[in-house]
Amino acid sequence: MKELDNNYHRMNFFVFLWHALFLALAKNFTDVNTIVPSMIISAGGTPVHLGIQTAIMIGGANFMQIVFAGFLTRKARKKGYLILGISLRIFSLLSLGFLLYESVNLKGPVVIWLIFIIISVFSFSGSFANISYTDILGKSIKRKTRKKFFTLRQTIISSGILISALIVRRLVKVYRYPFNYSLLFTIAGLLLFIASIGFWLIKEKPTNFGDSSLKNRSIVGAYIQIFKEDRNVRYYLLLVNSMGFGLIIVPFYVYLAKQNLSLDSKTIGNFLLVQIVGMIISNYIWHKIVRKYSYRGIVRAYAVIGAIVPILALVLSGEIGGFFSRELYVLVFFLAGFNNSAYQISAPGILLEISREHNRALYTALSGAGSITTILFPIVSGLLIKWLGFTVVFIIAIAAIELSWLAIKNIRCTYD
Repeated sequence: MKELDNNYHRMNFFVFLWHALFLALAKNFTDVNTIVPSMIISAGGTPVHLGIQTAIMIGGANFMQIVFAGFLTRKARKKGYLILGISLRIFSLLSLGFLLYESVNLKGPVVIWLIFIIISVFSFSGSFANISYTDILGKSIKRKTRKKFFTLRQTIISSGILISALIVRRLVKVYRYPFNYSLLFTIAGLLLFIASIGFWLIKEKPTNFGDSSLKNRSIVGAYIQIFKEDRNVRYYLLLVNSMGFGLIIVPFYVYLAKQNLSLDSKTIGNFLLVQIVGMIISNYIWHKIVRKYSYRGIVRAYAVIGAIVPILALVLSGEIGGFFSRELYVLVFFLAGFNNSAYQISAPGILLEISREHNRALYTALSGAGSITTILFPIVSGLLIKWLGFTVVFIIAIAAIELSWLAIKNIRCTYD
């Protein structure tokens, strides 16, 4: 029996790493911080459109988890729903590739609004799949190997996205809009299909709900009970909201560069590549930090870097101080890569530590729904930039990011 259990964990460990590799290869083709914003700008988008795009792909996707959790949380097996969510994402990417290929025959803002519809399906189906993914992951990876898994997964992801970044950079330079973006999203769909193959083979144990008091409550009642009784959840929501500011502001670095430094679409490939290099280098740093200081050390480093990057963007773009440098501006995306990697390791890792098997789907949904700032701030930022400029928005983001110090200080992983 013990040997069968070990085989179960080894097989699923491999499947999740397989998925991570090919998802990483696909990720750069649809990068929310560089490729998608650049595509929208090329299609005639404004800062307001960028805000809507970011709200959909980051905030909206997170928020929709609370809707889907009501359906998924009491399902003992979630493999089928995971595959359904991923299949919808594949279909969305291929549809977006076709839309962009045919966009020369469409007029006015029609292309942008069709893009919003498709990326909504892509993002929301991702949140549907993520609840099942997190639940199965929690049952598949032993607690004692989780830190190893997340750092190894992030290393594989960084290596994969470095390879794809080089390909994306080349395709963006060689081909012109809209064919270049059509090609990117089509390739992304095919890579995501390959990534999903492992989940068809995965073995899933049914969730053990035990005698949890949550199982007989309504979904709303369960959310209220968790929020009232578990202080970890309250501070975790503060954490993901505050850290989220460091992610949702990155697309505005792209717009700032295009406006102040007159950078073209070809440069976006360079930004993406530099961001990936930052992620890869930082992974080795995070690996050492997480072993010595656990996730707490990573979050604190995130807060420090999160305060530096917006100021650096304002200075190097010439928005403040009268100095600007096209060459040095890539440092903004290099450090953004550090923060992206830090978030990808710490946020899901902490979530698994503060939740248990019977409530993990609910905790996942709450963490997404709690990221309300990632929905509102991008849209508000698009308007504030138009009225007050980049400096005010970036200062607000810095203040919010620093709240992560308070949040991580008060989180206790009581189930270790």
